[in-house]
Amino acid sequence: MANNILKGKRGIIFGALDENSIAWKVALKAKEEGATFTLTNAPIAMRMGEIKKLATTCNAEIIPADATSIEDLENLFTQSQEILGGKLDFVLHSIGMSPNVRKGRSYGDLNYEWFLKTLDVSGISFHKVLQTAEKLDAINEWGSILALSYIAAQRTFPDYSDMAQAKAVLESIARSYGYRFGKSKKVRVNTISQSPTKTTAGTGVTGFDAFFEYADKMSPLGNASADDCANYIIMLFSDYTRLVTMQNLMHDGGFSSTGITEDIVEMISK
Repeated sequence: MANNILKGKRGIIFGALDENSIAWKVALKAKEEGATFTLTNAPIAMRMGEIKKLATTCNAEIIPADATSIEDLENLFTQSQEILGGKLDFVLHSIGMSPNVRKGRSYGDLNYEWFLKTLDVSGISFHKVLQTAEKLDAINEWGSILALSYIAAQRTFPDYSDMAQAKAVLESIARSYGYRFGKSKKVRVNTISQSPTKTTAGTGVTGFDAFFEYADKMSPLGNASADDCANYIIMLFSDYTRLVTMQNLMHDGGFSSTGITEDIVEMISK
């Protein structure tokens, strides 16, 4: 049931690929809660996905942009303000990609050019988004900028490979830029550390199904779904969370604070 908690707010949503995407679900809920926004993704991702279908449903315009390109980001923020009729109130960075993971390179045999690409796309692009937004004065006071992260930034999950470093960079950028943006414009910057989620990107990681089950058994509330994550993001875009900033917010059903559970003991004991 909608409560119009984003009524009158304008934003940009990065990374909606298909109906399984968290960004896709955020767009639907943001529309339901009264927001207007533009949708964006890299041109190659747009060719792979179904973003035009989402744009039609949400009555939103699509602006292709490579999040690693300052020129593309400047165009994205400038056009979005023109289309939406003013400065922005929220941005979702839902971007992640590792060539090493995609091509099955082990962590002890990384291609370093690909590693740098992982860091640029999945981590440094967040700084580029923030810096571009600040330089263009594109965000209203008390705006909210979020990026999606994962607990592999703090703990080791072997098959996550160099994406773990990218997420650590992402979370550090949120803290550093969150301080800067908070002081200068009262803009909030946070990351959300989400449960393993059955998105197109998530299920591409080796051993995902086994880890999904393990995390579910390790979480008192079970894994947080993509829909639940979207609800959390909408709240963090709203005025109800105006003083939450520079945080890595765990949205994982309790996984990050649990040592072991009866379900895991039972599974191991069989």
